[in-house]
Amino acid sequence: MLVNFMVGLGAMLVCLVVQALLVAIAVQFYARYQGRARSASFFSTLLLISGVMVVMVMGNFLQIFIWALLFLGLGEFDDIVVAVYHSAVNFATLGYGDIVMSPAHRILGPMQAINGVLMIGVTTAVMMSASQDALRRTRNARQQAGE
Repeated sequence: MLVNFMVGLGAMLVCLVVQALLVAIAVQFYARYQGRARSASFFSTLLLISGVMVVMVMGNFLQIFIWALLFLGLGEFDDIVVAVYHSAVNFATLGYGDIVMSPAHRILGPMQAINGVLMIGVTTAVMMSASQDALRRTRNARQQAGE
């Protein structure tokens, strides 16, 4: 069990690095295009927020894939599609239970769920921060334009 715990922690650390890189990319994207939120156009603001969201959600999907590769590497699944499905169910904490891992590696499921909750929380925080800032900028632009 200790080996599985250490493997799980390693996967969580890799996902943390991936998430941190994607937060940096999302922040750079936002900084590069934040001028769009300074216009009075709600559509420009929506595009800006959507861009941040796409970056962050792609990061979540990448992490699901990383866990799926780990499950394949451990011999839990023979098919990448099944491994990705199981990983997504764990990451999103759905817990369908239609596919379960062997007792030898079962602890990795809850560890991935913990990882998913944390990383989806980071995604939500980035989205809320970008949304609040962009909407504030758009509101200020509309007020200055006299709308």
